[in-house]
Amino acid sequence: MASAVLFRLLNRAAARAAVPVKPLGRSSARAMSVGGIPTDEEQATGLERKTLQALKKGLDPYSILKPKEYAGTKEDPHIVPSIHNQRLVGCICEEDNSAVVWFWVHAGEAQRCPSCGAHYKLVPHELPH
Repeated sequence: MASAVLFRLLNRAAARAAVPVKPLGRSSARAMSVGGIPTDEEQATGLERKTLQALKKGLDPYSILKPKEYAGTKEDPHIVPSIHNQRLVGCICEEDNSAVVWFWVHAGEAQRCPSCGAHYKLVPHELPH
């Protein structure tokens, strides 16, 4: 039994050694010498490409980046983007608070958190696709 296993292993090794190795094709060698490894922008397709192009223009179509911080006052309310005319918002009123105060923000004037008084304003947001 051991001799049969050894015979199979030697047979496979000999078969692999007999297969000629093909040199790299001319196109792949040329591509590496001309431009090197393609960048993310050159290689991206579909939705990823659209997202990268929008980020290059300074847009954030899928809210990937950290939102800007606002004071939360009536003059400078926290901006809440929404595709509807209302949105559920959670406010952590104090930095070390473990409870979240949930309330609805409606389109129109800025609204206050019922607990801490921070202002939130709903703004329309269009989906990019």
